[in-house]
Amino acid sequence: MSTVSVVIPCYKYGHFLTDCVRSVLDEQEGPDVRVLIIDDASPDDSAETARKLAASDPRIEVRVHERNKGHIATYNEGLLEWADGDYVTLLSADDRLVPGALVRAAALLDAHPEAGFAYGRPLRFQHGGPLPKARTRGTGSVVYPGQWWLERRFREATGCITSPEVVVRTSLQREVGGYDPALPHAGDIEMWMRLASHADVGYVKGADQAFYRVHGGNMSTVDFGGQLDDLRQRLIAYESVLDKCAGRIPDAERLSAAVHTRLARFALRRAYRAYDRGRTDAVPVDELVAFARECLPGFAALPEYRALRLRQRVGAKAMPYLQPLVLSAVAERGREWLWWESWKRRGI
Repeated sequence: MSTVSVVIPCYKYGHFLTDCVRSVLDEQEGPDVRVLIIDDASPDDSAETARKLAASDPRIEVRVHERNKGHIATYNEGLLEWADGDYVTLLSADDRLVPGALVRAAALLDAHPEAGFAYGRPLRFQHGGPLPKARTRGTGSVVYPGQWWLERRFREATGCITSPEVVVRTSLQREVGGYDPALPHAGDIEMWMRLASHADVGYVKGADQAFYRVHGGNMSTVDFGGQLDDLRQRLIAYESVLDKCAGRIPDAERLSAAVHTRLARFALRRAYRAYDRGRTDAVPVDELVAFARECLPGFAALPEYRALRLRQRVGAKAMPYLQPLVLSAVAERGREWLWWESWKRRGI
């Protein structure tokens, strides 16, 4: 029987803890599961809640920090110092697993020793609302070559994983090391790519693997003012992978050029869409253009930059009313719809 270590970091999320822990221990028949709750010096009753849970179930351990160490140090404490199962998963206290998720992931990793981690489709739900209906019957699995999966990440320059749906081979986690403190907001993207540079990647088909709770406190929530920071963090994450895994990534120069181009295009697209939506007062257009220039010296040749210049000539006040007459604006609305539909369906 496979063993799974589940690390649950918690900071002021005590009111979510019971639901999170029960999704791990009561809805995952099959693997031998142990849980570590690490409370990072929460000022509320999170530590008390964690201790009550541990008192009711011997499979639960609790660590309480006397001072706040931050989420990266807390993650690494659990993943590198405590986890000793065959597999390990990092589950935020505000998220929960879908019934049978650990069984499906462990079965994939048991059957494919070449796979370093397994993930599947997450379901987002709004805090306070009902859980969406989850698919719990898998239709098989697929294992992607790590280098192929890694190259796809560089070409898309965005993540396809939220985090709670991932189960990692513990031996590989220790080999690649922990989360990087220099990447407080994009450390997860960098981690999946580092893992993929060392091993293949498994994907659970058909079934949903985790519930991701959407609320005002999510670390991944990015408003207009945070869009630029998001892009900068992503750039640092990709450059970090190229630096740390240089010997494992063939044709690194080509991948570097691909991700720099993609991120420049993202920045310019966000800049010109600010004109379409009448949000130039909230979106840092000049800074986004400067970021694009930093990523790609020849950014001015990109079609997104030409689209931005057209909107600047039309003007911020008039552009929202003239969208139907601007071909690139109509095309962009179509691309956004296609992106959203494909995002809902894909796992890679």
